[in-house]
Amino acid sequence: MPILLFDNARRRSLYPLTLTRSVAEMRSGIFSVQERWEFLSGMKTGIHTAKWLQPLYEKVPEGEYTWVDASLVPDDVLIDRILSLDAGHCIADETGLIAGRAAIPFADFDPALSLQFFSNIQDYPSARRWEHPWQFMQWNDEMIRKDFAWIRKSRQSQRIPATVQVMGPEDIFIGEGAKLQFCTLNASTGPIYLGKNSEVMEGSSIRGPFVLGENSLLKMNSRIYGATTLGPNCMGGGEIKNTVMMANSNKAHDGYLGDSVVGQWCNFGAGSTSSNVKNTAGEVKVWDMGAGDYANVGVKCGLIMGDYSRAAINSSLNTGTMIGVSANIFGQGLLPTLIDHFSWGVDVTRYELEKAITAADNWKKLKGQTLSAAEAAVLKHIFANKT
Repeated sequence: MPILLFDNARRRSLYPLTLTRSVAEMRSGIFSVQERWEFLSGMKTGIHTAKWLQPLYEKVPEGEYTWVDASLVPDDVLIDRILSLDAGHCIADETGLIAGRAAIPFADFDPALSLQFFSNIQDYPSARRWEHPWQFMQWNDEMIRKDFAWIRKSRQSQRIPATVQVMGPEDIFIGEGAKLQFCTLNASTGPIYLGKNSEVMEGSSIRGPFVLGENSLLKMNSRIYGATTLGPNCMGGGEIKNTVMMANSNKAHDGYLGDSVVGQWCNFGAGSTSSNVKNTAGEVKVWDMGAGDYANVGVKCGLIMGDYSRAAINSSLNTGTMIGVSANIFGQGLLPTLIDHFSWGVDVTRYELEKAITAADNWKKLKGQTLSAAEAAVLKHIFANKT
């Protein structure tokens, strides 16, 4: 485990997505942050995060590691520089540590004081980092293309079935065990990646860039526009555009979802639709949970949804909606743009904690998993602290 991905104060700027998990689990393009570093380095990675999230992750033995800021958006030059660091050396920019190699006691590492652990500090031009949750969809086109190019260098695609209508076959990658028949793949606008054991059902039309994660399913007659990523164990259907689903979430039926970022273990009931453009075509403002204020995010933004939240059938989700963790969303008409953690409906009623935990476990059971004690403890922490 030579690489340790560490969270710092920037994790708060990615709320609600990082309320329930480390920045290392955030996904854009084909990979999560952790998966990308493991793929590029060929090494196992560990995670150093907030104390109340740390039990979610494998215990890290003491030793010498390359400590890497999990919020980095790496390029080839930065990757080579990080992987070639000598012991005791680090690189940093004006915002702090980028990466460094040292034997640091796991419990003693403090991101705010991280430079003190290194004997040789080298300046590096400003590194790009994830700083807002909407960036996962805004930068998804770029990230898919970059990840696809890396994968093409080392992996071999399966053959495209004869019944599939194809444009740009050289930019299509089909993973082992993936199933697809009688669908349309248009990679002339960007690469298409179908992960291991994924499935695209008949009649679906896909315009790249697009990623369908491992064990994920795209239902019959789906219409997908780039740049969209459905992470592992997700289900897609209806019309989806420029959206990132982190993992284990479902938007399986008719309805529109565009310019959005969806956490893990979320679900959209049949007919649910999100607006991604204001009637005035003006700037969309989204509530920034980390900053505690509204932020301009451009002219297109659908919704940001935290883990374990669900929208009932025919939900009408407003432009620039921010949804917290474990919200049970239902209500008449166009729904509010700010839906808090553990909301029950859209009024002031709060989800009962034990019922919320039971519901989260029920959704995990639908995909053959169960809610762990560590995951339940995280939900209890958020409920108690209104973090």
